[in-house]
Amino acid sequence: MYANNYVLVAIFIGLGIFLPIAALTVGRLLRPSKPLPEKYTTYESGNEPVGVGQVRFNIRYYLFALMFVIFDVETVFLYPWAVAYQKLGLFALVEMIVFVILLLVGLIYAWKKKVLQWTSL
Repeated sequence: MYANNYVLVAIFIGLGIFLPIAALTVGRLLRPSKPLPEKYTTYESGNEPVGVGQVRFNIRYYLFALMFVIFDVETVFLYPWAVAYQKLGLFALVEMIVFVILLLVGLIYAWKKKVLQWTSL
């Protein structure tokens, strides 16, 4: 009975490995190979690139992106919970309240550390 479940998982893992390798191999065999020096240049909207390619960004941009991802994931978790709330009961409500409180604590911590100040960039 349980062996059937393992066989299904093994099939999915095998397909997950085989299909990308097969697609890349078929693409490599079918595409034309004409290496030219122009193909190795950097393409930037049809313009020749100016300046260096390595630019340092302020760390706050990454912190904003990280905060966005955290609250985006919160939305992903809240939506299915809200849809199935009546079936889940009181336990799920308490779990979601704890989840939201932890996110609010993180938001307050970021606010106190002045991570959310955009004007000083």
